[in-house]
Amino acid sequence: MAERRRGAVLEEALLDAAWAELTEHGYANFTLDAVVQRAGTSRPVLYRRWPDRQELVRAALAHVLNREHLDAPDTGSLRGDLLGLMREINATRVQLVTVMSVHLAGYYQETGTSPADLRELLTAGRRKSAVDALYERALARGEIDPERLTDRVRAIPLDLLRHEFLMTLAPVPDPVLEEIVDTIFLPLVLPRHGCPPEAPRP
Repeated sequence: MAERRRGAVLEEALLDAAWAELTEHGYANFTLDAVVQRAGTSRPVLYRRWPDRQELVRAALAHVLNREHLDAPDTGSLRGDLLGLMREINATRVQLVTVMSVHLAGYYQETGTSPADLRELLTAGRRKSAVDALYERALARGEIDPERLTDRVRAIPLDLLRHEFLMTLAPVPDPVLEEIVDTIFLPLVLPRHGCPPEAPRP
């Protein structure tokens, strides 16, 4: 007789089942009954936790983000750190980005929200992002002109990486990652005249 699952173990099984249903069938064909069947549990067990599919979808996405947490590489240089982070995202997040941008069209229509709204909801209250951490280190090393690192410029590397994911639905070749960093991003943030700015004082 199978051991009865409870608490965190049962919740993880339900969220894993929800994620599998979402990635395989998209939001249009995402049902609570299908999640229940895949998880091998009952409808009351699921409904006590998430009364509708919108809440379950958000919980499943948060579950995946927590499970696949990204740490900022520390290679000693902005270029190395940024490429390291982008390579990790490239290896682990294609499916997540695709689901949030493509498979959830029905969710956004139902809720009147956008991918940006959902991302903000999922990341609210989370600790500093990996990309923010590596920018702070680069600023401390004097590799970046702080006046040039605007919010829009900060977002460029990962925005371009997401764009490549959505255009190809596949991991991005490494030369493209290097091109994004070397020919697009770094020229926008490196100190002018080849003289690094004074590192911020503690």
